[in-house]
Amino acid sequence: MIQFGMRAHDFCKPGKMEEVFAGLHQAGIRHIQLAMEKSISDYDFAYGNYSAGLGRFIGEKLKENDLHVAVLGCYINPVIPDEERRMAEVNRFIERLRYAKRMDADMVGTETGRYSLDMSVTPLTESKECYRLLLDSFTRIAEAAEALGVVVGVEGVFDHTLSSPEKMKQFLDDIASPSFEVILDAANLIAPWTTKPETQNEIIDKAFSLYGDRISVLHLKDCVFDENGVQVCTRPGEGLIVYDSLMKHLRSQKKQIIGLLEESDPEHFKSDCDFFAGLCRE
Repeated sequence: MIQFGMRAHDFCKPGKMEEVFAGLHQAGIRHIQLAMEKSISDYDFAYGNYSAGLGRFIGEKLKENDLHVAVLGCYINPVIPDEERRMAEVNRFIERLRYAKRMDADMVGTETGRYSLDMSVTPLTESKECYRLLLDSFTRIAEAAEALGVVVGVEGVFDHTLSSPEKMKQFLDDIASPSFEVILDAANLIAPWTTKPETQNEIIDKAFSLYGDRISVLHLKDCVFDENGVQVCTRPGEGLIVYDSLMKHLRSQKKQIIGLLEESDPEHFKSDCDFFAGLCRE
């Protein structure tokens, strides 16, 4: 069975930390993805503002509200083709690892970016230079993560640097760090040209075949693609994502995995959970 949660910034607009945490608790939500800048308005989480006291204070407030941070979100572009900006991204992520240690978060999570200054889609993301930058950024992050004893969660996306299960496997082999695990978002691995149900299932089967042992948390959503090939999220069951292979592997390999709903809200959270729970039981 999946343990369900959601992104805190889908639950409500940014607000005072104690009010946001209390609201999540009152709604019966236990597991969250916390992107602090997107959820909390009364503290400044800019680089350099970390202190052990702040990290511990946040951890205590989470505990008071019985909230578990399955993913501490720190979505950087680790392949931005500007050295100063890339190092700033890396340093921001490393600082977020220090928050995670104090907050008892399972991991700090990110996608793997695009080879552009503004995160726009570009074929250069497929280049060897882009992958070289990715390894350089995450080698630096790995050193800090291992020293701190914190897990880094990496998420593949069809038009990002790690765009396929094969590339994720190559990355895990190349980075060779026990501190790296995978955030699996089945919808994000599906491209506009791979939407046939059998192709979708093949992609998910390959992910589990190549690195199923490293998949430790899920993002759950549904989507369609617009005329420009841009992903548009829908309510679960109303889009084009098929979940047959995902649920098969969850039933056999990943009991009690945490599944964080994306693009949900307080009104639909229970029904969205019921949708995925029903699929998992079939």
